[in-house]
Amino acid sequence: MAFIFAFGACVGSFLNVVIYRLPLGKSIVTPPSSCPACGTQIRPYDNIPLLSWLILRAKCRTCKAFISIRYFLVELLTACLFLGTYLWYFYFRYRSLGFADESAMRQFFAGGWLVYLNAMVLIAAFVAASAIDLERWVIPLEICWFVTAVGILTSALAGFVIEPSQIETYSLFPMIYKKGIAITAGAAAGLVFSLAGLWGGWIKPSYPEPEGENQPEPVYNDRAEILKEVVFLLPVVAGAVIGYLVFRIDAVQSFLQYLSQVYILKGFMGALAGYLAGCATVWATRIFGTLLFGREAMGLGDVHLMGAAGVVIGPWMAVLAFFVAPFLGLSWALYQWIFKKRRQIPYGPFLSSAVFCVMIFHNWIRTLFINVYGF
Repeated sequence: MAFIFAFGACVGSFLNVVIYRLPLGKSIVTPPSSCPACGTQIRPYDNIPLLSWLILRAKCRTCKAFISIRYFLVELLTACLFLGTYLWYFYFRYRSLGFADESAMRQFFAGGWLVYLNAMVLIAAFVAASAIDLERWVIPLEICWFVTAVGILTSALAGFVIEPSQIETYSLFPMIYKKGIAITAGAAAGLVFSLAGLWGGWIKPSYPEPEGENQPEPVYNDRAEILKEVVFLLPVVAGAVIGYLVFRIDAVQSFLQYLSQVYILKGFMGALAGYLAGCATVWATRIFGTLLFGREAMGLGDVHLMGAAGVVIGPWMAVLAFFVAPFLGLSWALYQWIFKKRRQIPYGPFLSSAVFCVMIFHNWIRTLFINVYGF
């Protein structure tokens, strides 16, 4: 437990680098960490997570510039999340994983490490994305793409680490069956078509960045820009509909029945379905909200954030998390509206918190759905 806490703090230290450098377009690998005020490279003994901030009393050793408490809080939060999730999953076993052994470490090394890795990549990335969104009102898409790539890979390969029947019984990774495979494959084909159109120039991007440096901030017609996104999404929707219709052919059903026995494909398509469902939920809200109110509703970063979440927690849980998020953000929105007169809030932290809640209370949610709805 001490090791997991310390490792989480080290990950939190790296997240601080991501939070500071990524929005500025700087490398998160080189150069080594240095003081933003005086530029002095931070010595290894001054870069110990949690401890160095306390020992230095939140000041640079060289220039005595103040070191933001954010660095300490991110490290502490990440360490607590790493340890808390481990205890929740393996020690208290509030998240059923299907391992018979009572020992937390034996469950972990019997295959639970892959479930934990998947969850921790998501949690760590969302901590960074939330911190950036709170400070700069933007979610770097690279963070979402990293989680998406890791989630798809682990979901596809999970059957080689954990028994497929165990994965299916306890919903350890997203998976779908015949009809879902057909619809997801159709939607994915439509997405590839749309991306090709975007790269080829015959589908126009929304909210284009002005060319050249020192250009004035462009003024957009939000309804016109959002219609470009509707055009982008039409092939995706059409592909999903075609996939559903093709599934009704008996020969296709037989072929998909055979494919659904291949776990690596079923896991890959399950993660892909989670990505599409997570993106679709937020994107639909963004489109309808913008058309209704005449101003941009939610950002594309939120779309990719929920897509990444869907890859890890699955399509149904991603949709549920989206509807939980407003309840978490309501008090903050009221505070902003009353005291700061702002009608907009960075929504990434509340989406991230909702995803975490759904992950943690997975057992209770699943039991509720089975008892109430029968599935």
